[in-house]
Amino acid sequence: MLRSAAITQGLQRSPNRAMLRAVGFGDGDFNKPIIGIANGYSTITPCNIGLNDLARRAEQAAHVAGAMPQMFGTITVSDGISMGTEGMKYSLVSREVIADSIETACNAQSMDGLLAIGGCDKNMPGAMLAMARMNIPAIFVYGGTIKPGRLGPCDLTVVSAFEAVGQFSGGRIDQEELLAIEKNACPGAGSCGGMFTANTMSSAFEAMGLSLPGSSTMAAEDPEKADSAARSAEVLVEAIAANIRPRDLITREAIENAVSVIMAVGGSTNSVLHLLAIARTAEVPFSIDDFETIRQRVPVICDLKPSGRFVTVDLHRAGGIPQVMKLLLDAGLLHGDCGTIEGRTLKEVLADVPSEPPAGQEVIRPLSNPLYAKGHLAILKGNLAEEGAVAKISGVKTPVITGPARVFDSEETALAAILAGSVGAGDVVVVRYEGPVGGPGMREMLSPTAAIVGQGLGESVALITDGRFSGGSYGMVVGHVAPEAAVGGTIALVEEGDSITVDARQLLIQLNVEEAELQRRRAAWVAPLPRYRTGVLGKYARLVSSSSLGAVTDQPDL
Repeated sequence: MLRSAAITQGLQRSPNRAMLRAVGFGDGDFNKPIIGIANGYSTITPCNIGLNDLARRAEQAAHVAGAMPQMFGTITVSDGISMGTEGMKYSLVSREVIADSIETACNAQSMDGLLAIGGCDKNMPGAMLAMARMNIPAIFVYGGTIKPGRLGPCDLTVVSAFEAVGQFSGGRIDQEELLAIEKNACPGAGSCGGMFTANTMSSAFEAMGLSLPGSSTMAAEDPEKADSAARSAEVLVEAIAANIRPRDLITREAIENAVSVIMAVGGSTNSVLHLLAIARTAEVPFSIDDFETIRQRVPVICDLKPSGRFVTVDLHRAGGIPQVMKLLLDAGLLHGDCGTIEGRTLKEVLADVPSEPPAGQEVIRPLSNPLYAKGHLAILKGNLAEEGAVAKISGVKTPVITGPARVFDSEETALAAILAGSVGAGDVVVVRYEGPVGGPGMREMLSPTAAIVGQGLGESVALITDGRFSGGSYGMVVGHVAPEAAVGGTIALVEEGDSITVDARQLLIQLNVEEAELQRRRAAWVAPLPRYRTGVLGKYARLVSSSSLGAVTDQPDL
C-alpha cells in the first residue's frame, strides 16, 4: 500500500482526510500517490531564481499523470555571494539543512515520492542525501546552467569577477575594466556556467540515473529545461508504480560511473566530498582512495572552464553528458548495466547516442586525443594529510612545488596578505582552522585562489587548506586536508617558514620537518576554543565527521 493511502484510508473519522480536502483533495484523489515537490526557489541567487516556474510545470504534469503533488520549500544560500565572508561558513552546513528539511517534510507527511528541484551547489547533494535516507522513489530536477557573460570576445563566468579583483590589486587592469567584468559576468538566471560544483553534481546525478538524460547541461532560461521538469514528474509517477527506489540506483557501480564522468569533464573538487557523503548515507562502501583508482584509468576529455576554454552550454550543444558517457561506455569505462529512474539500463539510455563526438566542435575530445591522459582530481597523502587531501591538477604546469610555508589561521588573513603583495613566487600558503569542525563549515577558498591567479602567481604558488575550494578554483591548490587543524592534524603544527612539498606526480603532501620536532610540537599544541558554541554552526561543529568521510552529520555504521 502507498504510504499516503495508509494514512488517508486509515481512519474513517479521518482528520487526516479533512485536512487534505482543505488543500485540494477530492473524493477520487485519496488513492493517488502523493508526490512531494521540494522547491529550492529563492531570489537570493541567480542559481535558484527560476526554480518556481520549473516547480509549477512539474506540479501540473504530476496532476495529469495521476498523482497528487504537494509543494514545499527548502533553503538555499549563494556560495558566490557569501564567498570570502563569514557567511560562507554556512554553505556546506546548508547541505545538511536541505537534507534534513526534505526528509522531515516527506516523512512527516508520508509522501510516496519526491521530486526535488535545485540550482546552487548544495541543493543537489542535499537532496540526494535525503533521497538516500528515505529511499522512496525520487528524481532530481536541476535548475540549469547560466549562459555565459560576454565582454568583447571573451566568455565570462562568476570566477572572472573574482580573478578580476586579483588582477586589479596587482595593477594588471584598471577600475573601469574591473567594473565592466562585474557587470557582465552573470547575465541572468542559472547556476555558475563553467564545470564548477553545481554543473559537476548535476552531471554526476545524470550519470547515476537519478536525473533525466541530457537534463544536467541545459540552460536555465531555455524552454527545454521546463519541458524536462514536466517529463521528470511523469517519470517519477511511473517510478512509483514500478517501485524504483534511490538505493536501487545508488550502488557502488553507479557511484563509480559518476566519478568517471566527473573525471572526464574536469569537474569540481567538491564532488569528492559530496559523493563520499552520499555513499556513506546510502551505506555503499566507497572511500576517498577509490577516486584515485578511477583517476588512473579515466582521462579528461572535455575542455571546460575553469581551467579550460568552454562553458557548460557549449558542452550541451556538443551532446552533453550522454555523449560523454557514450564515449566512456564504448571504452569499457562505465558500468552499462546500472539502472536509471526511467527503468532502463544506462546502456539502453545511450543506445542511440553517436559513438564519436560531433565534428566541428572542440569541447568533447575523443578518448584517443584526451586533454589529459589521466583524471584531474588527485588524492594526495603524506604526513600533512594522513587521511588524504584533494588536488585539482588539470592545467597545472608546475606539478611539484617545494617552498616555505606562509601560515594563516583564517581565510581573511591569507587573502589580505595575498592582496598586499606579501606572498611571492615559490611560497606555499597554508590556510588552516577552516575545516568542517574548525571553521566551522569548511569554507571555500575561491577569493584567495582567484587573487593568486589574478596576480599572475597561479603557476608558482601552492595553497593548501583544511577548507574547501570552489569549483572555480584552479592552479596548485590542495584542499580537504585531513585530519584538520582543529582536531590536531599535522597541518596545525606547521610553522612559518617550514619547508613543504606538494607533488602532484607522486601524490605527496609533505611537511619537511623531523618527526622528533613534530612530536615536540604536537605535545605543546592546545586545541583552540570553538569559534561557535550555539546555533547552527555550533551544532554542526559538534556533529560533523572528517572531510575524508564526506563531512556528514549523521554517520551510519557500514
